Amino acid sequence: MKIEVDARKEACPRPVIRTKKELESIQDGIVTTIVDNEAAKDNVSKLAISLGYSFIIDKGEEDSEYYIHITKGNVNDMEVKKDIAHDMDQDHNLTIPKLDSTRGLTIAIGSNKMGNGEEELGKILMKSFIYTVRETTPFPNTIVFYNSGVYLTCEGSEVLDDLKGLVEEGVEIISCGACLDYYHLQDKIQVGEVGNMYLIYEKMKNANNTITLG
Repeated sequence: MKIEVDARKEACPRPVIRTKKELESIQDGIVTTIVDNEAAKDNVSKLAISLGYSFIIDKGEEDSEYYIHITKGNVNDMEVKKDIAHDMDQDHNLTIPKLDSTRGLTIAIGSNKMGNGEEELGKILMKSFIYTVRETTPFPNTIVFYNSGVYLTCEGSEVLDDLKGLVEEGVEIISCGACLDYYHLQDKIQVGEVGNMYLIYEKMKNANNTITLG
């Protein structure tokens, strides 16, 4: 079975949610989601990874257009490649990203300070907490930042070195895109990647353990 989701011009998380609903509606087959920006492409790809499905990313005719072909069930990857290339009537460079099935600790940080007392003390405590995470193994699988917590991943943050060190150790750093927009920090982010609330929810839901701050 083949299903196409045309999510061009749709804001996140709609492309992700629509794709997930279509995947849930079938037992075996291919769901192809069409998006027109890299953020949506990345978010739909992360959905496939979180669900454990293989997927192929195919460039469209426009520079910013992507076709994400997600395979569910007993469908051979090479058959999928041939099928898609035949449908598109051209030979694309198709890739199947490696799946990551790790589900460890997720830390969710919703403020740039720790606790509800004095602001200066709260910022000192948060700096100390991030440093402690950096110096303690095993490392978390993911750290998500939302609300004023996104300030910690942006220019001027005192914990950038520790966060960059965690990324080098394989820790996934995700900042809420809507929060970055709200605080006008879209161009200030210095570490990690931008995600949406659906992705943040999935990371927290699928983790073996979650620590929430803020």
